[in-house]
Amino acid sequence: MRRPQDTEDTLSAVRRLRPKPPLSGIPKIPDSKVGQLLKLLDRSGVPQELEDLLRNRPGPPGVRPRVVLAGLLLSAYYTGRASAADAWRLLHYGLEPRARTWLDIPERPPAGAAARIASSKRLYRGLNAITTVLDPARHDRRSRLPQRHADFHAALWGSPEGRNAAAHLQLLANRLVLASVRMADQRGYLRGWNGDVGVDATDIRVSARPDSRRLATASTEVTAGWHFKGGTGEKVFGYSATLAIAAHHRAPGNDTSGAYPQLCLGFELDTPTVRTGPNAVTILTQITQLGLPTGILAADRAYTGCSPSNFQTPVRRLGYRLALDYKVKERGLQGNWQGAPLVDGSLLCPLTPAPLIHATADADDDTVRFRSDALREKIEAREPHHLKLKQGPDARGAIRLQCPASGPSPSVNCTRRDRLRPRTPAPTAMPSRVIDLSLLLPRTLPAAARPTVHVPDAERLAPPHADTLPQVCCAGSITVPADAEADWRLAKYRQDVHYLHTAWLNTYRPIRSHNEGANGRFKSGTLDIGNPKHRPAPGQVAQTLLLAVMLTVANLTILETWLTEHTGPDELTDADFNATGPLPPLGTPRIALPKADNGRHPPPHSR
Repeated sequence: MRRPQDTEDTLSAVRRLRPKPPLSGIPKIPDSKVGQLLKLLDRSGVPQELEDLLRNRPGPPGVRPRVVLAGLLLSAYYTGRASAADAWRLLHYGLEPRARTWLDIPERPPAGAAARIASSKRLYRGLNAITTVLDPARHDRRSRLPQRHADFHAALWGSPEGRNAAAHLQLLANRLVLASVRMADQRGYLRGWNGDVGVDATDIRVSARPDSRRLATASTEVTAGWHFKGGTGEKVFGYSATLAIAAHHRAPGNDTSGAYPQLCLGFELDTPTVRTGPNAVTILTQITQLGLPTGILAADRAYTGCSPSNFQTPVRRLGYRLALDYKVKERGLQGNWQGAPLVDGSLLCPLTPAPLIHATADADDDTVRFRSDALREKIEAREPHHLKLKQGPDARGAIRLQCPASGPSPSVNCTRRDRLRPRTPAPTAMPSRVIDLSLLLPRTLPAAARPTVHVPDAERLAPPHADTLPQVCCAGSITVPADAEADWRLAKYRQDVHYLHTAWLNTYRPIRSHNEGANGRFKSGTLDIGNPKHRPAPGQVAQTLLLAVMLTVANLTILETWLTEHTGPDELTDADFNATGPLPPLGTPRIALPKADNGRHPPPHSR
């Protein structure tokens, strides 16, 4: 006969059960969808890599990483939340018999409180094993640590071993997102994309409270911080997620709006305002490794303020062209290179009139955003004075520019250039090649229609030697390096689209709007990456993996919406997932991963 105390203990166990027993609303997931997500997951290579990391690990094995990640993908796809509780419900109560065999799920759902508790603990233990093996600073994340202890664990993330472990974590997480990008590319859905990318950081709020000065205790999220939103001044406690979004710029006669799905091309989760430039470079490097095109990269002032060695130089060496914005004190004359003044990111003729050089100096943001007619006229008057591109970037990102008065199509008249490098008369003989008159050829303005550069009176009366003049005026072309070894201002501020020109407005604004639109889409609706309740597992490692799962599902949703709008099927088919080829090898981390932690038991209640 059961005693009343035994009955009460059983009821208490049921009340404490996490997750709660399903009552209603559990969807029945078709085998086809489970098979598609499993194929995408397997092609990413993440489950196999985690299996290798967890091999020979002591303690109960828990659920395999493949099952854990598959459950999280199903949870995010059908509920909008990447939580272990929803994953457990769907795996045990939403799968058909055939799909259960693929994931080694028992044929019948667990019956009774004890069976449910045991099965859910196995799933939680499997997730805990994944986060533990990838964590460079393991500790108890269920209670607040003293501030000095938390600072010690946070500092481990900045050590060489910790940065290597964090890089390996991000590499694994991004492979989930890139698997969906590779699928879209191989199916031809990215044919209309020209390689333009928008990079921006968005806040990822967490449920944990910030540090307490009164109690001298730290937040349970020891690596989180305050993310300040640009323009509003609002601050959010959590992490910053750097997102790279497929975008495009407006060009005359080239409307690519809607020609491709605006996917998330990768992300990087980190402490706010830390490693802003390197995080973007990491994402772009992984994109280029897939063989995707490289176009224009637009970024806000946070990236302009980065050290050139951390952002501008490596981005140019990857093949991207930059479209940047500047703070008030950074506008106008920014430096010079071989006699050519650097004005608003572009190199100009040394004899450019001073009113044009200083047109944007000390102009406030309202004046720049809402360009007046007077400012527009000065910006357009600069156009003939810009140095002309003679040769595109080489392997190191260096370009060659030439004087605007040189070449077959000069844009200005210059007596100094004519004196130093007289033009060779055109040959009178017939051309040796056939010219197709139907092609659009560049037209050279007559000399009377071009602006004339005003040479100083002293130079006209007593022409100086070429050695005393700027090199850009004397040489056929000059080399502009991408790195900061020669001049850090040149590497930091130079961009490939003339600032505030109509072409810049048609480039920077659309790409930035695509960034903001993607952030709004990812943070609204059922799948809301900004809602901390949708990713409840604590710790930067768990948050990174859960965010990767949610962004992967977001990409699949974007693809399905795009296909529907283009008279395609309502959802992705088996043919789409079958086209997902294997991703490039994971590669070897820059620094050997720490080995001492693999055989050590985790601390009590760690997760």
